[in-house]
Amino acid sequence: MSSKTIISTIFMLLLSISIPRALSIDVDITTLGAKADEKTDINAALTDAWKQACGAKGASKVIIPKGIYLLSGPIIMAGPCQGTIELVVEGTLKAPESIKGDTWVSFEHVDQFTMSGGGIFDGQGQSAWGKNDCAKDATCDAMAYNLRFNYLNKALIHDITSLNSKNFHVNVLGCNDITFKSFTITAPATSLNTDGIHIGRSKGVNVIDSKIGTGDDCISIGDGSQQVHITNVKCGPGHGISIGSLGRYPNEEPVSGIFVQHCTLSNTDNGLRIKSWPGLESGTAADLHFEDIIMENVKNPILIDQMYCPYNQCNHNSASKVKISKVSFKRITGTSATPLAVQLVCSSGLPCESIELEDVDLKYTGGGGPATSECSNVKPKIAGTFTVAGCEA
Repeated sequence: MSSKTIISTIFMLLLSISIPRALSIDVDITTLGAKADEKTDINAALTDAWKQACGAKGASKVIIPKGIYLLSGPIIMAGPCQGTIELVVEGTLKAPESIKGDTWVSFEHVDQFTMSGGGIFDGQGQSAWGKNDCAKDATCDAMAYNLRFNYLNKALIHDITSLNSKNFHVNVLGCNDITFKSFTITAPATSLNTDGIHIGRSKGVNVIDSKIGTGDDCISIGDGSQQVHITNVKCGPGHGISIGSLGRYPNEEPVSGIFVQHCTLSNTDNGLRIKSWPGLESGTAADLHFEDIIMENVKNPILIDQMYCPYNQCNHNSASKVKISKVSFKRITGTSATPLAVQLVCSSGLPCESIELEDVDLKYTGGGGPATSECSNVKPKIAGTFTVAGCEA
């Protein structure tokens, strides 16, 4: 062996010794005092476990074994972490009947985060649904969301259930590259304001192979959402899959690149919906695509509503300032629970542009005539099968 080879070998050996090895740790919360007795609050144990795992270099895990645990919340599991981190939830976490504030469990500023395990986050929302409706009463007490994901990069949430949230089940804000797979949301149709997954100001959001049944939108897409892919999602009960509402607040960011494909909506109050408020703030929504969707007894299967005004909180005489363009509804089949299966009500001030309806085959289940369509301030391009007469006139 030459002297150069020996020196090189020694140098590499010294370098490997001088660089700290990545250390991965697995932290089981039951080793920190957590008990699956539904009485002992695990807030402190979970917080401690997260800090240990987040501070370790390498791929670390926090483990919540099978059993039923009381988690009082609110709890924030925040980064940045030293390495990748996974929360393995095998058990059921139960919220108390009352939580102060609008958050139960939150994850913030974490890169390369995974949550898995088949576990359940039970918000015990039954105690909250009958209280003040914040949509009507601005002075209402805040109700807690089950899960918040704020400013995460490269996150995967799979095989997790959100049950009976007091308010929205999931809120996604400021995230980049986050995926929900085999994710289940369950709440009765009567549960107030329990949107399934709300997405806002995030890019690269995927909801795949999931089942959502709740009392509001199964998935709602707010301003600033870009490159959102919703694939093979079963929605119902609920209010459907919605973009918006938009145009309510100042400085809303554009919505673009929304793809909803191979989904089934069953017995929902709406199907595929784009909604904006009249007469308030400006905005844009473009490059929105809905394809290969099955409707099963859905009240409003296809709806663009630029006069969205719940509880008459706006001026019906003013046009929406949100521009909607480049929207396609393709291969939408099934049944409508109302005669008006397709309704495109666009802004009189900013008419919709480049709207496509292709192979729309919807049948009215109520009898008394076929399903129909209605279009205002828009001239859609219609192709293929179109069984809902009206818009083509």
